[in-house]
Amino acid sequence: MDAKAWDERYSQSALVWGAPPNEVVVEQATSLPRGRALDLGCGEGANALWLATRGWEVTGLDYSTVAIGKAARVAAEAPRSVRERLDYRVADATDADLGGEYDLVLMIYLQLAPIDRRQVVNRAISALKPDGILMILGHDAVNLSHGVGGPLDLEILYTPDDLVASTKGRLDIDVAERRYRETAGGTAVDTLVLAHRPGLGRQENGA
Repeated sequence: MDAKAWDERYSQSALVWGAPPNEVVVEQATSLPRGRALDLGCGEGANALWLATRGWEVTGLDYSTVAIGKAARVAAEAPRSVRERLDYRVADATDADLGGEYDLVLMIYLQLAPIDRRQVVNRAISALKPDGILMILGHDAVNLSHGVGGPLDLEILYTPDDLVASTKGRLDIDVAERRYRETAGGTAVDTLVLAHRPGLGRQENGA
């Protein structure tokens, strides 16, 4: 789907994905010390907003103008201190200037063809500070045969091994696994990868 198609989808309802943040993001990020975060493909901004309420400085990127507009309207109801920690931008994660020195980069259900996904993963890694964390969560390839919902195009689905390979050894892998998510229609299968950029000491030593 291109930006126009996502604009149309986001225009069809008040909140396509609902207001709460993703449960896995909450599970994994709750214990992290606050810092700077980048949410690639932030959609309507639920994860970015949740992080900002917890003291994070968050940049949210999405190439859907409609999604970013909705994210900004939802955030407008938050306290001023939260709003000041949020920066939503219309941008394509495959070629936008991501900046750098992030403590956390999120790629949550970012549906890309393999060549684009590898490019975005590589750019996300470069945007991390030493010890910064990359979190990738998406529909797993086995969801087509053993799960419910999600895209029907195998090309844009994930596997733990594919995502680990896409990091090209630049990150230390902490978690690479399938996750099972209960929905109204049954059990969906996702891929979760958590990894961190090696600290300065390790990089300098070439370990």
